[in-house]
Amino acid sequence: MGTPEFAVPSLERLVENGYTPVAVVTGPDRRRGRGRKRSPTPVKEAALRLGIERIVQPESVKDPAFAEEITALEPDVIVVVAFKILPVAVYTPARKGAFNLHGSLLPRYRGAAPLQRAVMAGETETGVTTFFLKKKVDTGEMILQWPMSIGPDETAGEVHDRMMELGAEAVLETVRRIEAGTAETHPQDESVASPAPKIFPEHGRIAWEGAAEAVHNHVRGLSPYPGAWTHHGETLLKIYRTCRATGSGAPGAVIEAGPRLVVACGSGAVEVLELQQQGRRRLEAVVFLHGYDLPVGARLA
Repeated sequence: MGTPEFAVPSLERLVENGYTPVAVVTGPDRRRGRGRKRSPTPVKEAALRLGIERIVQPESVKDPAFAEEITALEPDVIVVVAFKILPVAVYTPARKGAFNLHGSLLPRYRGAAPLQRAVMAGETETGVTTFFLKKKVDTGEMILQWPMSIGPDETAGEVHDRMMELGAEAVLETVRRIEAGTAETHPQDESVASPAPKIFPEHGRIAWEGAAEAVHNHVRGLSPYPGAWTHHGETLLKIYRTCRATGSGAPGAVIEAGPRLVVACGSGAVEVLELQQQGRRRLEAVVFLHGYDLPVGARLA
């Protein structure tokens, strides 16, 4: 069960190693892109390419008919990667259990945006966890945990791409352990649990009054989606990549504007490396400054 690109390598790795699912569950086809054409999810596209014939696309996972359909499949194991929160009736039919792949070292960063929240917080390490599902989200008995580093300038998108490959290997290893009867589980330590709530576009606002390190982490944690943003006058600017820089000034003030774009923070400064004017293409800062008037002394707010 999965929908986005993050889940595709897990499905591929299972099939490559002889664990072709009896069915794949994914989100409904939706109208996507500028042309608003109806298109399948990345997981459905992968399932079709891999020759999986049974594809289930419930409009609502809470529909009793969906639970009945899953029960009729008589599954041994249900694998969940980047899918919706499931009712108990959907995952309990799995004879050997249902497990989820989560993008953090649980119980830290429980919730919808563990990867982004970790980068935004300036963490230097994250990882993947597989755990058996239980009614309370992200609290089940852990099967395995594999750590991975976060580079000081890595964006959430870059960590995502590495994590989905590590996660695929974790999914495969978890299925192998369940099959062999060697899947030892461990409870989560509630004393160190932390939340990772869903991120909405409005959370992207850059607080220039913060320290340069916090601004830098905020930008990379929201890159490429939904993107950190600020305003120059009435113009919305999305900022996708920064690095720490020397300099000082009023928070949000441009202190260099060619060839580098450097902006002062509450303490220190950041160099903006990639940004985008609303309705335009994403550009390197040096190219952006050739076509947009952002002089020294301008304020971003």
